Amino acid sequence: MKLVVGITGASGVGLGLKFLKLLPKDIEIFCVISKSAKIALQFEQNESLPQGSNILFYDDESIGACIASGSFQTDAMIILPCSMNTLAKCAVGIADTLITRVFSVMLKEKRKIVLAPREMPFSVIHLENMTKLAHLNVIISPPMLGYYSNQQTLEEMENFIIGKWFDTLNIEHNLYKRWS
Repeated sequence: MKLVVGITGASGVGLGLKFLKLLPKDIEIFCVISKSAKIALQFEQNESLPQGSNILFYDDESIGACIASGSFQTDAMIILPCSMNTLAKCAVGIADTLITRVFSVMLKEKRKIVLAPREMPFSVIHLENMTKLAHLNVIISPPMLGYYSNQQTLEEMENFIIGKWFDTLNIEHNLYKRWS
C-alpha cells in the first residue's frame, strides 16, 4: 500500500506523528507536514519525526513533488489533524500547497481520502464544508473516542482513535479491544 499522510496545523499534531509511528513497515508512506503543523508541534510537545526507510517527507511548498500527480499511483490519503483552513480549501478546490494539491488529485482520481478535522465545537461553516466533502465520498473521521473498549490511559485513547483510522484505511492492527 502507498499512503499519503498530510499533517496540518491544528491541535493534535502529535497524534499525526503517532499515527505515522504505528503504521506497519510494509506501507510506503509519503508524508507532508505543513508549516503551521511544525509551529503547532513546538507548542504541544517536543516530539521528533519518525524515521524509517518506508517514510518519505515532503515540504508543503513542493507543489511539483511526485505525489502531486495523478499518474503517481497511491492508494489513499489521510489528513490528520486536518485544520479548518485546510478543510475549507479542500471543500472549494483551492490547491495552493502540496497537501491541498494531493487532496485535489486524489479526489479527481477517486481514491480513498480520510480527513480528521480537529476543532470543537464545529461551526455551521465547518459542518457545511464537511457535508460537501462527504457528498464527494471523502471520509470525515474526527478523533472521537469510543468508550466500549474501556480505555484507561491517554495512550489507550489515542490507540483507539488511530485504530479506527487504520480500520477506515483497511490496515490490520490490534490497537484496541473490538466490540464482541
